[in-house]
Amino acid sequence: MAPRCVLLCCFWLLCAVPCVSACLQCDRPILHMHEDFIATVEGITIQDQMDLKQIVQHAYLTYQETSEHLRGLVDPTTLYRAQTEYQSEFMRHWQEPRMESIQWHMIKIVEKGRRILQRHLEVFVAEGLCPNKCGLLFQSVMNCSSCQYSLHTCLSGTPPQDCGEFLLNAEEGEQVVFDCFLPWHSLVVGQTEYQYSWSQGARNFSAEDDYEVLVVTEDSKIVLNQLSLREQGVYRCLLLDKKRTALSRMYFILTVIPLPSSTLRQIPMVPSLPRSDFIPARLHRDTLLKIVAILTALSMSASLVLIAYFR
Repeated sequence: MAPRCVLLCCFWLLCAVPCVSACLQCDRPILHMHEDFIATVEGITIQDQMDLKQIVQHAYLTYQETSEHLRGLVDPTTLYRAQTEYQSEFMRHWQEPRMESIQWHMIKIVEKGRRILQRHLEVFVAEGLCPNKCGLLFQSVMNCSSCQYSLHTCLSGTPPQDCGEFLLNAEEGEQVVFDCFLPWHSLVVGQTEYQYSWSQGARNFSAEDDYEVLVVTEDSKIVLNQLSLREQGVYRCLLLDKKRTALSRMYFILTVIPLPSSTLRQIPMVPSLPRSDFIPARLHRDTLLKIVAILTALSMSASLVLIAYFR
């Protein structure tokens, strides 16, 4: 009994050393792996099985306590990576020849699993937890104390949903592509869609009434072909979740450069003639009418004279 008590005391001391691990006690494949191993390992007594169960149970309590040092949260991807790596190491560890007792062997593999979890969890807290540098993200994570998944609110930026303004220039008749996808969009839980709207001259970008909705699509990218001058303005892209909550907002300020051939040209006008230039023409026309009248009168008089003479 004395050697067994020494082993258990050593295990308590090892677990009391500050360490970082989390959520291993929440993973069912790990729980089943430990249970199956203790129930099927050959050459041990019932007391050995009880000792192994005590080591594992205490390890679970230690995992729960030490997880609080690193937020006590983990996402499904990180938990899966740690679980698969620990399972592989656990199976390989028990296949190696051992010189010490089975209790010491269990303590060694549990400590190795803790180091595996520490490495994965540190990466998650530094890079995977709330990766959005802008916008609003409700990230699905597990609470290592309750072993329950919930949505963790990740809010950043001022205003929170705004993710920047981008200037775009394109010539008339060309093509322009708008794409408001951000890497953290793939972490949004549930169905999402992108709403593109347009304003020809929005002075206040946040004024909702200034925008006309163009398209609502699951694709983050839209393309405008054969640009015309009237299509320039402010294009806004919203990422909406299933509750129609705006998670991110981006603005594209488009300037369409007119082609030289399409610039407006002044139509040349014939200069108007001075008014005095028309006076001689008017006088000439009046003189001509008088001459015609005189000739007509003379011809009629001559006709009357000839008629009288021949009579």
